[in-house]
Amino acid sequence: MLARLNALYPVRYTALALCVAGALLSLFSWVAFGVGGAYLVVFLALSLLGLRDLKQTRSSVLRNYPLIGHLRFMLEGIRPEMRQYFLEADNEATPFSRSQRSLAYARAKGETDKRPFGTQVDQNANGHEWLNHSLTPTLLPSHDFRTLVGGPACTQPYDASVFNISAMSFGALSANAIQALNAGARRGGFAHDTGEGSISAWHRLHGGDLIWEIGSGYFGCRDDEGRFSEDRFKANAQDPQVKMIELKLSQGAKPGHGGLLPGAKVTLEIAAARGVAVGKDCVSPAAHSAFASPIELLQFIAHLRELSGGKPTGFKLCIGHPWEWFAIVKAMLETGITPDFIVVDGAEGGTGAAPLEFTDHVGAPLQEGLRLVHNTLVGVNLRDRIKIGAAGKIICAFDIARTMAVGADWCNSARGFMFALGCIQAQTCHTGNCPTGVSTQDPVRQQALVVPDKTTRVFNFHQQTLEALKELVQAAGLHHPSEISAHHIVRRVNENEVRLLANLLPEVPAGSLLLGAEGQHAVFTTYWDKSSAGHFGLE
Repeated sequence: MLARLNALYPVRYTALALCVAGALLSLFSWVAFGVGGAYLVVFLALSLLGLRDLKQTRSSVLRNYPLIGHLRFMLEGIRPEMRQYFLEADNEATPFSRSQRSLAYARAKGETDKRPFGTQVDQNANGHEWLNHSLTPTLLPSHDFRTLVGGPACTQPYDASVFNISAMSFGALSANAIQALNAGARRGGFAHDTGEGSISAWHRLHGGDLIWEIGSGYFGCRDDEGRFSEDRFKANAQDPQVKMIELKLSQGAKPGHGGLLPGAKVTLEIAAARGVAVGKDCVSPAAHSAFASPIELLQFIAHLRELSGGKPTGFKLCIGHPWEWFAIVKAMLETGITPDFIVVDGAEGGTGAAPLEFTDHVGAPLQEGLRLVHNTLVGVNLRDRIKIGAAGKIICAFDIARTMAVGADWCNSARGFMFALGCIQAQTCHTGNCPTGVSTQDPVRQQALVVPDKTTRVFNFHQQTLEALKELVQAAGLHHPSEISAHHIVRRVNENEVRLLANLLPEVPAGSLLLGAEGQHAVFTTYWDKSSAGHFGLE
């Protein structure tokens, strides 16, 4: 009943409606009986404020929640002086702390991110990390750090920013959110990953660089039975706006699970982008049908690269069984086929809804997955041919620096750019009731997200984050974030001891796995010799 009422009249407008009604009654009382003038002033002022909230373009919360949205900002405003009366501490990450969100908001709005009165981080806490600085810092001319993606078989390499928008599909995000992300990417010269929902009209509208992600449902390149279609793939892949092709093997939010978009949510726009029927359940199977073995996977990668006209082609995965990853690497050695890039997704990532067990207990965290991928490629002398991207709770410049120190060439962020759009971490993405219009298909709610304003915020967030990264690189005495290694990052392991990240994370000597796994880390000695290029199972 409430849902039907809300469809006819959004309940969140009730406060404004009551104020308008109060103003009218007060006016009547004042004219008819000469009383109620004070109430008229109050209710009229509140009504005008609510109408202003609906018309302004800076705050999605106020556009969707006129009047009552001000309560959030009032609490934010008084919190610095009354923080002991609020349950959430600045550094309590659930899943992102107030400090992380505030940093993203400030950078998106172009405000200062400087903090007075020293750090709020406990420098003596176990796990605290920092970047060692140099007495001879560098002075760099630009913060526009880039990495060239494209191996020997690639004829259209892409000069990618080291910080890009991670995969978020149209359908999971609103049309206005997709527009703002892509327009921001166009303005800032960085890439926007489409997510497996394929390329919608909203991705194309502003012309920003796209990384086209292809999942097990082959959305945007499928035939009527859901199988991969070469012709439909070529039509999208050869579009100049598409810069790279990313085959999604698994994702950090729900690895090995697949997905379902209920038919009720499959609108005409979503159906057109994905190549599915309107109003029917849209299924992403848990596994791909276009290949069944590591060798077939690489042959499929090579085929996609050829059909795209030689664009960088790779795959994304969240590390699960290590022997399956080793099997893929052995297939590279056996066939000579290598992807141009690999994106490692950490299990701590994910913008969509997933079962609790998958959210908390399936898939390797980013550090472990990324380090395994990096070390394995180093151990077989393929690291210089394959670029590695990484995604998993990356918000600030230090997150980028640390992730590149572990082994990445570039970083992707999903929720960081969602914060730039105005996401307040309400964690209602799966309900369609997003208060800021970011993750909803409700046409009224998403109108609160004003594309030109949020475009600027996306651009600002990217620029200011890279400017902060530049300052870190300079402080370390380096010239590019690719020079940051695990030897630059220090971690406190207990109250009286700190250690370099390089001494905590395993390293594999170059080419050593070509001679066998003897003497390597336990994951290699246990599974390397038991993996095979011919299948994903154990020998």
